[in-house]
Amino acid sequence: MRRTVAGFGALMLAALPLAASAQNIEKAPPGGNYKKVSQLVKLPDFLPGLGTLYVNPSTLPAGPFLAYDHAGKLVSTIYMIPVKDFDSQKGFPSLLAPGGKVDHISIAYNAGHPGVPEPHYHIILWHVPKSQEQLVAK
Repeated sequence: MRRTVAGFGALMLAALPLAASAQNIEKAPPGGNYKKVSQLVKLPDFLPGLGTLYVNPSTLPAGPFLAYDHAGKLVSTIYMIPVKDFDSQKGFPSLLAPGGKVDHISIAYNAGHPGVPEPHYHIILWHVPKSQEQLVAK
């Protein structure tokens, strides 16, 4: 499973289409169909390690979720992919990065939370350098 997830992350980094949205999403709130996650499910406005999240509800559970720091600057795009989708070897041909350039990717397991209750992986496409991940640490 780890090899599959690591391979998936490397493939995404190499082949990910870096599409910028027609709307301005660099500052929160992104507008359009995006809604603040904390207004959709029982979660805090700011999640340490992720930031303030916005999602188009029609894209749940996978996303993309747009993540902003305390100043309202876009720091990452997050996908929450159910473990069962990896286990069934489901393909993910269109995981876009609406925020544009991806500096690096991190992948973390999550046992489930409000909004995405089943076990899943957070695939985080960071738009900021690794040294700036601290903007959403606390």
